[in-house]
Amino acid sequence: QVQLVESGGGLVQAGGSLRLSCAASGRTISGYDMGWFRQAPGKEREFVGQMIASFGRTHYADSVRGRFTISRDNAKNTMYLQMNSLKPDDTAVYYCAARPGGSAASYNYWGQGTQVTVSS
Repeated sequence: QVQLVESGGGLVQAGGSLRLSCAASGRTISGYDMGWFRQAPGKEREFVGQMIASFGRTHYADSVRGRFTISRDNAKNTMYLQMNSLKPDDTAVYYCAARPGGSAASYNYWGQGTQVTVSS
């Protein structure tokens, strides 16, 4: 079992930056694919980006590519989402997720989410 806890959300003006953290416990994240998702009011949850366990490759949704960066610190068992040039459309609850590396299955471990609000 992997327990995930997000933090770092808050209110920021458009054009600003935030860094979200996802602290893991129960297992070391080095062997897990780690992802970020978000859900805006009235919308379905959507993929933001992920870091694959093997080789640390990252993938991003088109809407955030070039503005958001995923990183991980295996020593701290924590993943990060650096969000720059934020837009009001980025307002959502952000969730981190994990799945065993190489499984290609759906993410099966989820955090409780952290609210990000971007004002115009």
